[in-house]
Amino acid sequence: MNKEAVKKDIDAIAGERWFPKESYFGDDIEIYWGKWGVCSEVDDLKSVLMYRPGKEVEKFNANEVRFSDEPIDVELMRNQHDNLAQIYRNHNIEVYYVEQQREDRPNAVFCRDLMFMTPEGAIITRPGMSARRGEERYIAEALAKLGVPILRTINGDGIFEGANAMWVNRKTVVLSTSSRTNKSGYEQVKYELEKMGVDNIIPMQIPYSNIHIDGIMNMASEEIVMIHASQVPYDVCDALKKCGCKILEAPSTTEVRSTFGCNFVALKPGLIVMPEGNPRSQELLENNGIKVITVDVSEIMKGKGAIHCVTAFLKRGQ
Repeated sequence: MNKEAVKKDIDAIAGERWFPKESYFGDDIEIYWGKWGVCSEVDDLKSVLMYRPGKEVEKFNANEVRFSDEPIDVELMRNQHDNLAQIYRNHNIEVYYVEQQREDRPNAVFCRDLMFMTPEGAIITRPGMSARRGEERYIAEALAKLGVPILRTINGDGIFEGANAMWVNRKTVVLSTSSRTNKSGYEQVKYELEKMGVDNIIPMQIPYSNIHIDGIMNMASEEIVMIHASQVPYDVCDALKKCGCKILEAPSTTEVRSTFGCNFVALKPGLIVMPEGNPRSQELLENNGIKVITVDVSEIMKGKGAIHCVTAFLKRGQ
């Protein structure tokens, strides 16, 4: 070989010559997915997901699904659900529905438990009770049809229900464990929240006699939180006070436990819709500047849930 031979000059392969769009997922949602996202329990409510009771409530074993033993008036239950949905519509809140559900899952009306909405999309839950497992599939189908981003489905040995988390503000979430949320489910949700900038997770252990946060604590405005004092840990109350919240103690155990006085939904800061039959709780809230709309959900309450339980938030705020 002639060492003096001229070597060929081979052109370098060109680079891609483009750079990715660097942005936060939350900034992309409205552009590519739609107007979805929640980081508050009280910002103006814009859209919700609900499930109107179907065949699953017509015949079931109350003890197996943890319903009241009282007979249910099925048509009245549906009418009460419709009345609540109409209140939402009257306040310019868009109501979407889960169109399909298992016919052996009467608890499916309680949509809040099946998803938890964040500023970047939904977390699909994994119910703790065997009589509810599988309902979440149809929530996922409804969200996918709407175009709501699904960030995670609780997996592995994780258990988590949406009512075991409560937004305080964009940076702060109360996250609880209970018989419906175990440590694995808690950590999976915590991981997702921290990725989107939530840097203040307030841990809460739900007492054995309760299952969800919204049965014992709820926000009526950016400053007002009503609690069932005997069931909410001091550390949680202290953390909420440090966030600027005023704590109102529900005046009646009967109202909290029997007529779901804490299980209300804020339509906007300082305006809530709550179950009928809670006069002492209503008076306390009104004396602290909260406007209250009441609605009869007595048949729905036979499933041991109320207004907040049947309402999954899709969009709050601008």
